[in-house]
Amino acid sequence: MADNPPEDAMPHDVDHAAILDRLAAGRGGVRNVFDDIDPRRLAHIVVDMQNGFMEPGAPVEVPEARSIVANINRITRAVRAAGGTNVFLRYTSSPEGDASWSNFMIRQGAAATGHKAAFTPGAHYWQLSPALDVAPGDQLLDKHRFSAFTPGTCALDALLRERGIDTVLITGTLTNCCCESTARDAMQLNYRVLIAADANAALSDEEHAATLHIMAMVFVDLYATDEVEELLAR
Repeated sequence: MADNPPEDAMPHDVDHAAILDRLAAGRGGVRNVFDDIDPRRLAHIVVDMQNGFMEPGAPVEVPEARSIVANINRITRAVRAAGGTNVFLRYTSSPEGDASWSNFMIRQGAAATGHKAAFTPGAHYWQLSPALDVAPGDQLLDKHRFSAFTPGTCALDALLRERGIDTVLITGTLTNCCCESTARDAMQLNYRVLIAADANAALSDEEHAATLHIMAMVFVDLYATDEVEELLAR
């Protein structure tokens, strides 16, 4: 798959360094905690960068997701070069429905039928965006919940533990839904968690910034793509 984002695309205009500076004042000047990352024990988790979230007019279009493709691909290549693992997640609906998640379907209301059809395996909107840099050796996993760590709904935790991975770096969309849900659960499963601020996308700068602030306060270390590349190159 090729990297082909719009030339004028720019990620969210959010100053992640200012968020870290505010938080560091309350924890002895420390901005990020984990500076001894072993890339061989790191997994880059690319969340839901599928046609159904990225294309104009898609069922769950996140326009900003198109602007982060270049940064995600930079991180993907840096992780690959450093000996880490890239994992691409696909939000996936069960064709026969999911009785154990019936309340989500109720919340979706009339949109539930179209949403389910769009993300059914094999459907166009279910496919990963062709703009992503996916190479042999990268991992593709389907997930049936917002968090890829919800028991019984994705094989992510088993894959990471099998590979001895202790650190996850999260990119993708939406910042304040599937990315946040996956990051929170990863931290509570005792993974080290990093988020690339300029390689995640929400529907607005406000939602994106608020989520990053909350996550960096308790759950994650927060980096820019440039900083991730430097960290992996150590």
